[in-house]
Amino acid sequence: MSSQTQRPRAIFLDIDGTYADHGLAPEAHVDAVRTARRLGHRVFVCTGRPLSMVPGHILDAGFDGTITGAGARVEVGGEVLRDARFEPGLAARLVEMLDAHGAAYILEAPEALYGRTGVDRRLREVLGPIFAGRHQHDGILSTDVDPLEDILGPMQYSDDLRATSYAKISCFDSPVPLARLLAEFGPGVGLIPSSLSALGDRAGEIFMAGTHKAVGIQVVEARLGLDRADIVAIGDSANDIEMLEYAAVGIAVEGGHPAVLAVADRITAPPAGNGVALAFRELGLLG
Repeated sequence: MSSQTQRPRAIFLDIDGTYADHGLAPEAHVDAVRTARRLGHRVFVCTGRPLSMVPGHILDAGFDGTITGAGARVEVGGEVLRDARFEPGLAARLVEMLDAHGAAYILEAPEALYGRTGVDRRLREVLGPIFAGRHQHDGILSTDVDPLEDILGPMQYSDDLRATSYAKISCFDSPVPLARLLAEFGPGVGLIPSSLSALGDRAGEIFMAGTHKAVGIQVVEARLGLDRADIVAIGDSANDIEMLEYAAVGIAVEGGHPAVLAVADRITAPPAGNGVALAFRELGLLG
Protein backbone atom coordinates (compact mmCIF):
# COMPACT_ATOMS: atom_id res chain seq x y z
CA MET A 1 0.00 0.00 0.00
CA SER A 2 2.87 2.38 0.71
CA SER A 3 4.07 2.23 -2.89
CA GLN A 4 0.57 3.15 -4.02
CA THR A 5 0.53 6.26 -1.87
CA GLN A 6 3.92 7.44 -3.16
CA ARG A 7 3.25 7.76 -6.88
CA PRO A 8 0.61 10.05 -8.34
CA ARG A 9 -2.36 8.36 -9.98
CA ALA A 10 -4.85 9.61 -12.55
CA ILE A 11 -8.40 8.63 -11.63
CA PHE A 12 -11.31 8.75 -14.07
CA LEU A 13 -14.79 8.79 -12.53
CA ASP A 14 -18.11 8.04 -14.13
CA ILE A 15 -20.84 10.29 -12.71
CA ASP A 16 -24.22 8.54 -12.67
CA GLY A 17 -24.34 5.51 -10.41
CA THR A 18 -20.67 5.96 -9.50
CA TYR A 19 -19.67 9.42 -8.28
CA ALA A 20 -23.26 10.57 -7.92
CA ASP A 21 -26.76 9.15 -7.73
CA HIS A 22 -29.08 10.96 -10.15
CA GLY A 23 -26.90 14.04 -10.12
CA LEU A 24 -26.27 14.16 -6.37
CA ALA A 25 -22.83 13.43 -4.94
CA PRO A 26 -22.29 12.19 -1.37
CA GLU A 27 -20.19 14.53 0.73
CA ALA A 28 -17.70 11.70 1.24
CA HIS A 29 -17.07 11.59 -2.53
CA VAL A 30 -16.50 15.34 -2.72
CA ASP A 31 -14.05 15.12 0.18
CA ALA A 32 -12.25 12.15 -1.41
CA VAL A 33 -11.70 14.01 -4.69
CA ARG A 34 -10.40 17.09 -2.91
CA THR A 35 -8.12 15.10 -0.63
CA ALA A 36 -6.68 13.00 -3.45
CA ARG A 37 -5.93 16.09 -5.54
CA ARG A 38 -4.35 17.83 -2.57
CA LEU A 39 -2.02 14.83 -2.24
CA GLY A 40 -0.93 15.18 -5.86
CA HIS A 41 -3.26 12.78 -7.67
CA ARG A 42 -5.22 13.91 -10.72
CA VAL A 43 -8.97 13.29 -10.82
CA PHE A 44 -11.16 13.58 -13.91
CA VAL A 45 -14.86 13.32 -14.64
CA CYS A 46 -15.42 10.67 -17.32
CA THR A 47 -19.12 10.58 -18.13
CA GLY A 48 -21.55 9.71 -20.87
CA ARG A 49 -23.32 13.00 -20.19
CA PRO A 50 -22.54 15.86 -22.56
CA LEU A 51 -20.94 18.86 -20.87
CA SER A 52 -24.25 20.72 -21.15
CA MET A 53 -25.79 18.12 -18.84
CA VAL A 54 -23.09 18.12 -16.15
CA PRO A 55 -24.42 20.38 -13.39
CA GLY A 56 -22.13 22.87 -11.73
CA HIS A 57 -22.66 21.33 -8.32
CA ILE A 58 -21.03 18.12 -9.59
CA LEU A 59 -17.95 19.97 -10.84
CA ASP A 60 -17.73 22.03 -7.64
CA ALA A 61 -15.58 19.34 -6.01
CA GLY A 62 -12.82 20.47 -8.37
CA PHE A 63 -11.47 18.22 -11.12
CA ASP A 64 -8.39 18.31 -13.31
CA GLY A 65 -10.47 17.92 -16.45
CA THR A 66 -13.60 16.45 -17.98
CA ILE A 67 -14.29 13.72 -20.50
CA THR A 68 -17.90 14.09 -21.56
CA GLY A 69 -20.16 12.57 -24.19
CA ALA A 70 -18.53 9.19 -23.43
CA GLY A 71 -15.22 10.26 -24.95
CA ALA A 72 -16.51 12.67 -27.60
CA ARG A 73 -15.22 15.77 -25.80
CA VAL A 74 -12.10 16.16 -23.69
CA GLU A 75 -11.10 19.25 -21.73
CA VAL A 76 -8.04 19.57 -19.49
CA GLY A 77 -7.14 22.73 -17.61
CA GLY A 78 -9.60 24.78 -19.64
CA GLU A 79 -8.20 23.55 -22.99
CA VAL A 80 -10.51 21.58 -25.29
CA LEU A 81 -8.46 18.70 -26.69
CA ARG A 82 -11.22 16.85 -28.55
CA ASP A 83 -14.74 17.71 -29.74
CA ALA A 84 -16.03 14.97 -32.05
CA ARG A 85 -19.48 15.14 -33.69
CA PHE A 86 -21.45 12.99 -36.12
CA GLU A 87 -20.71 13.80 -39.77
CA PRO A 88 -23.54 16.16 -40.89
CA GLY A 89 -25.07 13.84 -43.48
CA LEU A 90 -25.18 10.90 -41.11
CA ALA A 91 -26.47 13.13 -38.31
CA ALA A 92 -29.40 14.21 -40.48
CA ARG A 93 -30.22 10.64 -41.57
CA LEU A 94 -30.34 9.44 -37.96
CA VAL A 95 -32.72 12.25 -37.03
CA GLU A 96 -34.95 11.49 -40.03
CA MET A 97 -35.09 7.80 -39.07
CA LEU A 98 -36.03 8.51 -35.44
CA ASP A 99 -38.65 11.05 -36.48
CA ALA A 100 -40.14 8.66 -39.03
CA HIS A 101 -40.74 6.10 -36.27
CA GLY A 102 -42.03 8.58 -33.68
CA ALA A 103 -39.19 8.05 -31.20
CA ALA A 104 -38.65 10.30 -28.19
CA TYR A 105 -34.99 11.31 -28.20
CA ILE A 106 -32.55 14.08 -27.41
CA LEU A 107 -29.45 15.10 -29.34
CA GLU A 108 -26.48 15.70 -27.07
CA ALA A 109 -23.85 18.37 -27.70
CA PRO A 110 -21.44 20.13 -25.34
CA GLU A 111 -23.26 23.44 -25.64
CA ALA A 112 -26.86 22.20 -25.29
CA LEU A 113 -29.32 19.34 -25.58
CA TYR A 114 -31.69 19.44 -28.54
CA GLY A 115 -35.16 17.98 -28.81
CA ARG A 116 -38.20 18.21 -31.03
CA THR A 117 -40.93 20.54 -29.88
CA GLY A 118 -43.11 18.65 -27.40
CA VAL A 119 -40.58 15.94 -26.54
CA ASP A 120 -40.41 17.29 -22.99
CA ARG A 121 -43.95 16.01 -22.42
CA ARG A 122 -42.93 12.54 -23.65
CA LEU A 123 -39.88 12.55 -21.39
CA ARG A 124 -41.94 13.51 -18.36
CA GLU A 125 -44.35 10.65 -19.08
CA VAL A 126 -41.59 8.08 -19.59
CA LEU A 127 -39.02 9.20 -17.02
CA GLY A 128 -41.24 10.72 -14.34
CA PRO A 129 -42.20 7.37 -12.80
CA ILE A 130 -38.58 6.17 -12.87
CA PHE A 131 -37.23 9.26 -11.15
CA ALA A 132 -40.11 9.71 -8.70
CA GLY A 133 -38.77 9.85 -5.18
CA ARG A 134 -35.28 8.74 -6.23
CA HIS A 135 -33.66 12.12 -5.80
CA GLN A 136 -33.74 11.96 -2.00
CA HIS A 137 -31.10 9.79 -0.34
CA ASP A 138 -29.33 9.85 3.01
CA GLY A 139 -25.80 11.21 2.83
CA ILE A 140 -26.36 13.15 -0.39
CA LEU A 141 -25.37 16.80 -0.43
CA SER A 142 -28.62 18.23 -1.75
CA THR A 143 -32.15 16.86 -1.84
CA ASP A 144 -33.67 19.64 -3.93
CA VAL A 145 -32.27 18.60 -7.32
CA ASP A 146 -34.77 17.10 -9.76
CA PRO A 147 -32.98 14.58 -12.01
CA LEU A 148 -35.51 15.22 -14.76
CA GLU A 149 -34.48 18.87 -14.77
CA ASP A 150 -30.89 17.76 -15.42
CA ILE A 151 -32.21 16.77 -18.83
CA LEU A 152 -34.85 19.41 -19.48
CA GLY A 153 -32.85 22.35 -18.14
CA PRO A 154 -30.28 22.49 -21.00
CA MET A 155 -32.86 21.59 -23.68
CA GLN A 156 -33.45 23.67 -26.80
CA TYR A 157 -36.48 22.80 -28.93
CA SER A 158 -37.09 22.85 -32.67
CA ASP A 159 -39.50 21.35 -35.19
CA ASP A 160 -36.58 20.29 -37.41
CA LEU A 161 -33.32 18.96 -35.97
CA ARG A 162 -31.75 17.66 -39.17
CA ALA A 163 -29.09 20.38 -39.30
CA THR A 164 -28.12 20.06 -35.64
CA SER A 165 -24.49 19.32 -34.73
CA TYR A 166 -24.28 16.66 -32.02
CA ALA A 167 -22.10 13.88 -30.64
CA LYS A 168 -24.61 11.37 -29.25
CA ILE A 169 -28.32 10.55 -29.15
CA SER A 170 -30.18 9.39 -26.07
CA CYS A 171 -33.40 7.68 -27.07
CA PHE A 172 -35.94 7.14 -24.30
CA ASP A 173 -38.96 5.73 -26.10
CA SER A 174 -38.94 4.09 -29.54
CA PRO A 175 -41.95 2.09 -30.78
CA VAL A 176 -39.49 -0.14 -32.67
CA PRO A 177 -36.41 -1.67 -30.93
CA LEU A 178 -33.45 0.57 -31.64
CA ALA A 179 -31.17 -2.25 -32.76
CA ARG A 180 -33.59 -2.99 -35.60
CA LEU A 181 -33.80 0.67 -36.62
CA LEU A 182 -30.02 1.10 -36.66
CA ALA A 183 -29.25 -2.05 -38.68
CA GLU A 184 -29.35 -0.05 -41.93
CA PHE A 185 -26.62 2.34 -40.75
CA GLY A 186 -23.82 -0.21 -40.64
CA PRO A 187 -20.76 -0.35 -38.38
CA GLY A 188 -20.19 3.41 -38.19
CA VAL A 189 -23.02 3.80 -35.66
CA GLY A 190 -22.97 2.13 -32.26
CA LEU A 191 -25.71 1.40 -29.73
CA ILE A 192 -25.52 0.63 -26.04
CA PRO A 193 -28.38 0.04 -23.60
CA SER A 194 -29.76 2.97 -21.67
CA SER A 195 -28.42 3.29 -18.13
CA LEU A 196 -32.12 3.36 -17.21
CA SER A 197 -32.52 -0.38 -17.61
CA ALA A 198 -36.26 -0.26 -16.90
CA LEU A 199 -36.75 1.27 -20.37
CA GLY A 200 -35.59 -1.92 -22.11
CA ASP A 201 -34.84 -2.15 -25.83
CA ARG A 202 -37.03 0.82 -26.70
CA ALA A 203 -34.29 3.02 -25.26
CA GLY A 204 -30.54 3.34 -25.67
CA GLU A 205 -27.60 5.57 -26.54
CA ILE A 206 -26.61 5.98 -30.18
CA PHE A 207 -22.97 6.97 -30.62
CA MET A 208 -20.16 7.28 -33.13
CA ALA A 209 -18.55 3.85 -33.38
CA GLY A 210 -14.97 4.01 -32.14
CA THR A 211 -15.73 6.81 -29.71
CA HIS A 212 -15.80 5.68 -26.10
CA LYS A 213 -14.45 6.67 -22.72
CA ALA A 214 -11.06 4.97 -23.20
CA VAL A 215 -10.49 7.15 -26.27
CA GLY A 216 -10.99 10.20 -24.07
CA ILE A 217 -8.59 8.82 -21.47
CA GLN A 218 -5.95 8.28 -24.16
CA VAL A 219 -6.25 11.94 -25.18
CA VAL A 220 -5.64 13.01 -21.56
CA GLU A 221 -2.83 10.48 -21.22
CA ALA A 222 -1.04 11.86 -24.29
CA ARG A 223 -1.54 15.51 -23.31
CA LEU A 224 -0.28 15.10 -19.74
CA GLY A 225 2.32 12.39 -20.34
CA LEU A 226 0.58 9.95 -18.02
CA ASP A 227 1.74 6.38 -17.52
CA ARG A 228 -1.04 3.91 -18.27
CA ALA A 229 0.10 1.90 -15.24
CA ASP A 230 -1.05 4.80 -13.05
CA ILE A 231 -4.58 5.08 -14.49
CA VAL A 232 -7.57 4.14 -12.33
CA ALA A 233 -11.16 4.09 -13.60
CA ILE A 234 -14.42 3.63 -11.71
CA GLY A 235 -17.79 3.04 -13.39
CA ASP A 236 -21.01 1.03 -13.45
CA SER A 237 -22.67 1.20 -16.88
CA ALA A 238 -22.28 -0.34 -20.33
CA ASN A 239 -20.41 2.73 -21.55
CA ASP A 240 -17.76 2.13 -18.87
CA ILE A 241 -16.56 -1.22 -20.21
CA GLU A 242 -13.74 0.11 -22.42
CA MET A 243 -12.65 2.52 -19.70
CA LEU A 244 -12.29 -0.21 -17.08
CA GLU A 245 -10.54 -2.49 -19.55
CA TYR A 246 -8.05 0.23 -20.46
CA ALA A 247 -7.19 1.35 -16.92
CA ALA A 248 -4.45 -0.35 -14.94
CA VAL A 249 -7.01 -0.64 -12.14
CA GLY A 250 -10.64 -0.91 -13.25
CA ILE A 251 -13.21 -0.68 -10.47
CA ALA A 252 -16.88 -1.53 -11.00
CA VAL A 253 -19.75 -0.45 -8.81
CA GLU A 254 -21.63 -3.22 -7.05
CA GLY A 255 -24.92 -3.87 -8.84
CA GLY A 256 -23.61 -2.36 -12.07
CA HIS A 257 -23.96 -3.74 -15.59
CA PRO A 258 -22.88 -7.43 -15.67
CA ALA A 259 -20.37 -6.80 -18.47
CA VAL A 260 -18.74 -4.06 -16.39
CA LEU A 261 -18.48 -6.32 -13.36
CA ALA A 262 -16.94 -9.00 -15.59
CA VAL A 263 -13.99 -6.82 -16.68
CA ALA A 264 -13.34 -5.16 -13.31
CA ASP A 265 -10.26 -5.72 -11.17
CA ARG A 266 -12.15 -4.64 -8.05
CA ILE A 267 -15.69 -3.93 -6.89
CA THR A 268 -16.81 -1.02 -4.75
CA ALA A 269 -20.07 0.19 -3.20
CA PRO A 270 -22.62 2.44 -4.96
CA PRO A 271 -22.87 6.15 -4.10
CA ALA A 272 -25.21 5.48 -1.16
CA GLY A 273 -22.36 3.46 0.36
CA ASN A 274 -19.69 6.06 -0.45
CA GLY A 275 -18.05 3.63 -2.90
CA VAL A 276 -15.71 6.13 -4.57
CA ALA A 277 -14.35 7.22 -1.20
CA LEU A 278 -13.89 3.58 -0.15
CA ALA A 279 -12.05 2.78 -3.38
CA PHE A 280 -9.78 5.83 -2.99
CA ARG A 281 -8.91 4.77 0.55
CA GLU A 282 -8.21 1.15 -0.48
CA LEU A 283 -5.85 2.38 -3.20
CA GLY A 284 -4.01 4.65 -0.77
CA LEU A 285 -5.12 7.82 -2.54
CA LEU A 286 -6.22 9.57 0.65
CA GLY A 287 -2.92 9.38 2.49
